[in-house]
Amino acid sequence: MTVDVKLFFSSELLDWYRRNKRDLPWRQSKDPYRVWVSEIMLQQTRVDTVIPYYERFMDKFPTIKALAGAPESEVLKMWEGLGYYSRARNLQAGAREVMALYGGAVPDDAPSVAALKGVGPYTKGAIMSIAFNRPEPAVDGNVMRVLSRYFCLEEDIAKARTRVNIEVLAASLIPEGAAGDFNQGLMELGALVCTPKSPGCLTCPVMAHCAGRLAGRELELPIKTKAKPPRPEQRFAAIVEGAGEYAGKVLVRQRPETGLLASMWELPHVLVPGGSGPAAAQAEQPQRGRGRKRAAAAYAAAAAPLGAGGADAAAGGQASAAVRAATAEPAATAAPAPEQAERMALLCRSLAEETRLLVRPRRWWMEAEHVFSHIIWDVQVYLADFGFVLEHNANQAEVLAAAESSGVYRTRQSSDALKASGSAEDQQLDSDRTCLDSHVNEQLPEGYRWIGLEDMRELAFPNVFLRILREYWEERD
Repeated sequence: MTVDVKLFFSSELLDWYRRNKRDLPWRQSKDPYRVWVSEIMLQQTRVDTVIPYYERFMDKFPTIKALAGAPESEVLKMWEGLGYYSRARNLQAGAREVMALYGGAVPDDAPSVAALKGVGPYTKGAIMSIAFNRPEPAVDGNVMRVLSRYFCLEEDIAKARTRVNIEVLAASLIPEGAAGDFNQGLMELGALVCTPKSPGCLTCPVMAHCAGRLAGRELELPIKTKAKPPRPEQRFAAIVEGAGEYAGKVLVRQRPETGLLASMWELPHVLVPGGSGPAAAQAEQPQRGRGRKRAAAAYAAAAAPLGAGGADAAAGGQASAAVRAATAEPAATAAPAPEQAERMALLCRSLAEETRLLVRPRRWWMEAEHVFSHIIWDVQVYLADFGFVLEHNANQAEVLAAAESSGVYRTRQSSDALKASGSAEDQQLDSDRTCLDSHVNEQLPEGYRWIGLEDMRELAFPNVFLRILREYWEERD
């Protein structure tokens, strides 16, 4: 007897899903807004990572109206740690469109949903099928893998045409009246059983007629051309420590309103010309004192939510920590290695040229790596003293030459003390400081501000700087 492999697949998968589906918070309701939020969060991110973020996000923004009316900074803060922050911005923009065009109710209409900001074919299919039970396919990487194996498809899934063909195939498999459960079943099968590297064929509900398995090709499929590897970039960042009224604080800046990581906060940092790949910076491993746990608890209270290691490490390999820190401050007289001294001079010079901010790096402190889809940041972090903000008309060559002396920094001796000492060296330091004082602007550059640990509760940072600052606050205690 000939078996209809399509009918077999649909019926067996649907039965398996209804008996084995996971109890996930977004499955407690068919509310299209909740489905929409969950599907956006789940893009490139594991389910177990998303759950706490989803619950906090829905507590903060329980309705489309609440999300649409919130300041973007609050939305980014609630998204902090999930990565791919354009998802959060697009989600809020889409919510505002729903408020403006549909009175706050997600439309039960596929073309209208597809037209919302940030909603692509997959998200449109998920919303329409799960929330409204419409027979719309929802094809993501999991679905393409499952169907490529089951039907032994040899087309390259990296090509747009292949995705379109698989969407047509998936639509033809949807059982009448069960679109939501079927699409979720496909996703569930790909996530739990038909996994990329070690498919659990013996527990698969459609194993009997899987053409890929029967041909012994389940490990070869799907066929996918490799994407271009991300471009490596090396960056030097400064943890600029405050003194006097800013003691205990560090200097941060806000990114531009458009572009990569728009409007988020970060440490001052510069791109190293020609830098590509991890630096050879060396430092001893951190001393882990008893105060570390107290600092970690304080940070968790001030900067929650923070997952263990951050969510980006779980987001399809988007971010990974490669962190080394040296906590023991070297002796004041100890000179940095020549290579590190050259790097610190580059950091000092570049910040002054780019932002008129004059800082003096003291020593290398840690390294962190952050992987975007198209670039990899290797971030070398230096502890630094705050010096000055230069006037726009300052002669940078003259100022930078004077700044080579540590005596000109406000964390060092005052001018009165230098004058009183009478030594030729101190008199030169006083002269250098006088040169700098004539070019000083007391206002920080636009977008810069001093923050303490408590400010981490309000400001949204990209994961790489979140990790660096977490290490810093923990080690300070």
